[in-house]
Amino acid sequence: GAELGGSLLESLSLFSLAGKRALITGSSRGIGRAIAMLYAEAGAHVIIHGSKPSAKLDEALAEARALGASAEAVSADISDANAVKGLIKAVGDVDILVLNASMQHYQTVPEFDPETFTQDVNANLRSCFLLLQGFLPGMQQRRFGRIISVGSVNQWRPGARLAIYASTKAAQFNLVLNCARAYAADGITANSISPGVIDTDRNAEALADPATEARLRSLVPARRFGSAMDCAGAALLLASPAGAYINGADIAIDGGMKL
Repeated sequence: GAELGGSLLESLSLFSLAGKRALITGSSRGIGRAIAMLYAEAGAHVIIHGSKPSAKLDEALAEARALGASAEAVSADISDANAVKGLIKAVGDVDILVLNASMQHYQTVPEFDPETFTQDVNANLRSCFLLLQGFLPGMQQRRFGRIISVGSVNQWRPGARLAIYASTKAAQFNLVLNCARAYAADGITANSISPGVIDTDRNAEALADPATEARLRSLVPARRFGSAMDCAGAALLLASPAGAYINGADIAIDGGMKL
């Protein structure tokens, strides 16, 4: 019994984030919030981010602290370069960077106007570049870093009405691959998780239409949609000692939709 208990405790310590500082962008709700809460339970100091001060951001902070975690909340519009730079300065060093925040517009290529295109690219790609540029030097110096981007099944199977979103997610993954190769010798890993159709408030409007819901469900071999917590476990693996030798991977969390 004692031996079993010991090995179980050792196994659990493989998923410990004790002593690590984690910034999860877009973590006042949805997938980001689920990741932040799991990280909080794993012992990390979590930095919860929202685009602006809000009741949801306050609730997420209170939830993390209720789990007994050390936590703080920050807000910044990630589509604004100066706001991202301000966020980097305000946060200080981080060990774990989860690039989750993004913008999504349901439009085909002909429907997109230049302003919306620029806004999406700035929010989904430029912000990741600026955050990496801001936090990588500290990770290199400390010889430890975990970069996890939250991509999308759309980077592999682009939806016609998510043309720009899908393109930015594919570019984001390419940036992650670059980091995975360039900084592995510095003790840094860079990976991606790619959710499929996840039942979050972002997708509520699309899934409220019975025809859309049925069509999307038919594309998923599992014949069900995922939850935010379905995505959090893989994000914990990639941040923890258990995933230390995983680098440059993309983990599809989509019930087989990518297939």
